[in-house]
Amino acid sequence: MLSHPLRSPALRPREETGLTDRVARSAAATQGAHLRTEDFAEWLAGRGRAHRFRVERIPFAALEGWSFEEGTGNLVHASGKFFTVEGLRVTSDEGPYRAWHQPVIKQPEVGILGILVKEFDGVPHCLMQAKMEPGNPNLLQLSPTVQATRSNYTKVHKGADVKYIEYFNGPRRGRVLADVLQSEHGSWFFRKSNRNMIVEVDADDDVPLYDDFCWLTLGQLAELLHRDNVVNMDSRTVLACFPPTGRNTSGGDAFAQALARSLDPRSGALLPDTELLSWFTAERARHDVEAERVPLAELPGWHRTEDRISSDSGRWFDVVAVRVHADSREVTGWTQPLVRPRSKGVAAFLARAFDGVLHVLVHARVEGGFLDTVELAPTVQYAPENYAGLPPADRPAFLDTVLGADPARIRYEAVHSEEGGRFLDAENRYLVIEAEDERQAPADPPPGFAWATVAQLSALVRHGHYLNVQARTLLACLHAMGARQA
Repeated sequence: MLSHPLRSPALRPREETGLTDRVARSAAATQGAHLRTEDFAEWLAGRGRAHRFRVERIPFAALEGWSFEEGTGNLVHASGKFFTVEGLRVTSDEGPYRAWHQPVIKQPEVGILGILVKEFDGVPHCLMQAKMEPGNPNLLQLSPTVQATRSNYTKVHKGADVKYIEYFNGPRRGRVLADVLQSEHGSWFFRKSNRNMIVEVDADDDVPLYDDFCWLTLGQLAELLHRDNVVNMDSRTVLACFPPTGRNTSGGDAFAQALARSLDPRSGALLPDTELLSWFTAERARHDVEAERVPLAELPGWHRTEDRISSDSGRWFDVVAVRVHADSREVTGWTQPLVRPRSKGVAAFLARAFDGVLHVLVHARVEGGFLDTVELAPTVQYAPENYAGLPPADRPAFLDTVLGADPARIRYEAVHSEEGGRFLDAENRYLVIEAEDERQAPADPPPGFAWATVAQLSALVRHGHYLNVQARTLLACLHAMGARQA
C-alpha cells in the first residue's frame, strides 16, 4: 500500500490583499450609493421625527431598579448587571493633583462596537445607525452598526434583539478587518474595555436595511466628522481602526502634503517604531500609579444630595439620575445614573512637519481607570475650568498654547460629545493645531511627550490600550482630514 504524505494547510497572506486600496476608494467617494451627503441632515432629522424621545432629570429616589447599597453606599442595579457607581482612590507621582478621590463607573462586561462593511458598485460602504443616547446633547447621533453591552445583546433587560449582532457574535460573521479591545474613558470608567470590530460581507450578501440605518462611504463619514455632534464616540473609535488612506502628495498646501505623507506608512518618522514603543514602555514603567476601589459613601471631598453627587470644590463632574423614553431602543423606557461634567473639555493635537512629514505630539497620560498606568493621549486633554487659578507651574503643559492658538493655525475643529449612554452633555472641543515655532512645540519635547506620525498611531491602534479614547477620536479626524484632501 502506498503511503501519502501529510498535506499541510494552505498558507494565506498575513494582510488582506488590496484592503488599503479599497478603503482609499471609499474615502475618496464623497457620495454614497444609497444616500447623498447633502441629504444626510434631513435623513437624520427624519429619523428623529419618526420616534418619541424624552430625557428628564430625576432625584435618586425615583430611580427604578437602582439603589444605594447598604454599607458601601455604591449605586447598584437590582439585577447585579449593567454597571455600578463606586468610589475610587488614586495616587500618582506627577501633576498638580497627585492624590484624589472620585466616583467611578465599574462595568466589567465587554461590549461590542462594530461597523459592518459591504461594497456597492465596487466602493465599500459602512452600515451606520441613527441611535438615541440619553446623554447626547442632541439625543440622536450616528452610531456603529452595533453598539451594545453584553447585557444588551444577551437581553438582560428583556428587550428586543440587537439588530445585526449576528455579524459580530455568531456564525454569520464575514471577513474580520479589525477586532481589538480598546479602553473607555479612564477618568470615569474603572478598567472598562469594549471590543472594536470592523466586519465585511460579500457584495452579493443580502443584508437587510432596517429603519434608522443607512450605508455611507468613508468619504461621507469624513465630511460628517467635520460637523459638531453628529458622529458619536463609539463610531469614532471604530473608524480609527481603518487603515489610513492618505497617498496623494501632489495637491493642497504644505500642511495637506505633510499630512498625506504622515498617513503613508512608507514615510519616515522622528522616532522609528521600535524607539517609539520603547519610549512608551518606559513611560508605563516609570509611573507609580495606584488606583483602589473604595465605598462610594466614604469618599472624602464629595457629598450627596437628593439629585446629585458632587465634589465639594464645585469642579470636575456630578453623578445624576435621569428618566428616559425612546421608542426606537430595545427597551423603550428606563431610568439610570449618568456622569455629568461641570464644563466642556478641550482635546487637541499640536502638529509640526519634520522634513515634510506631519507629526503630532502625543502625551503619555495617567488616568485612574486605565488598565495599565498610562495610555497615549492628545497633547492637551483637559477641562480648562478645572485648572483655573492654578499658578503657571501647575497648569498642564501646552494648555495655554492650545487655548491661545491663532485661529489661522487651527487645521481641524469640531465639538464632539462623549459616550451618551453613560455621560450627560459631555462635550470636548477637538482640535488639530499647526504649531507656529520651536517655542510652542519643541522638537525635543518635555518628559511624557513624544512626536509620532499618523501612520504610527494607526499601527498602534490595531493593538489594545495604546491610544486612549480621545486620541482615537483625533486619529479618526486626521484620517478624515486626509480623505478630504486626497
